Amino acid sequence: MPAPERIPPGSVTVTDLLAKGELTVRGRIREASNAVLYCSVAYEGVEAHCVYKPVAGERPLWDFPDGTLAQREVAAYEVSEATGWALVPPTVLRDGPYGQGMCQLWIEADTGEDAAQLLALVEEDEPGEGWKAIGFAEVEEGRTALLVHADDERLRRLAVLDAVINNGDRKGGHLLAAPEGRLYGIDHGVTFNVDDKLRTLLWGWAGEPLTDEVLRVLERLEDALADGSPLATRLAELITAAETEAVRARVRELRRTGRHPEPSGQWPAIPWPPV
Repeated sequence: MPAPERIPPGSVTVTDLLAKGELTVRGRIREASNAVLYCSVAYEGVEAHCVYKPVAGERPLWDFPDGTLAQREVAAYEVSEATGWALVPPTVLRDGPYGQGMCQLWIEADTGEDAAQLLALVEEDEPGEGWKAIGFAEVEEGRTALLVHADDERLRRLAVLDAVINNGDRKGGHLLAAPEGRLYGIDHGVTFNVDDKLRTLLWGWAGEPLTDEVLRVLERLEDALADGSPLATRLAELITAAETEAVRARVRELRRTGRHPEPSGQWPAIPWPPV
């Protein structure tokens, strides 16, 4: 099945395929905490695989309104697209066999690169060259090891996106290395809360200056979030007005400080389990 860049030229767009195509459930991804269905989607002679997460299969959370996780996944995609980084696979909100839900293009992982090349546990007290320290984690028999992630520009961009959308669950399993050097983040249901919920494995740049590229992207994103803009109008359909304003505030704060955020100390900084 084609990746986004491999949809035949001149054919339907990926989002049209996901939004208008016929969904056929092929199986269920049982490791997920909510209902996640592996599907095929076909439209005007084009077919792909996708993930369908019906709202009816969402488990209630104490700190998020019920039945809103699918919309938040779509909002994360919209903000990702506005950055120009394309860090989230194409994602739409649509009706399906089990009611309204999120539908996201399935990305085949690159067998030559996986989370093991992006995350690692090391016995040393300091990360080696090319790695950034996250913190110490307990391993078997009460031993501790240093959890590190790669000093990788793709991860750094994702860390910025997570700060903007206030991602409360950036685990190692939510990093998807794709062919041709692409990296995607998936599972963005617990995002956009008005309270600080940032929990991530990508703390390696905490407190460090943002790159010039990131600052330029944040400037464009602030403009894209202006009242009445297409992005602001789209977010109003997916999250609350207060949550949209919180996105604007986080972008402004990142531009003001010019630095990656640091853990607040008021919320667990690293999701559990981390991978």
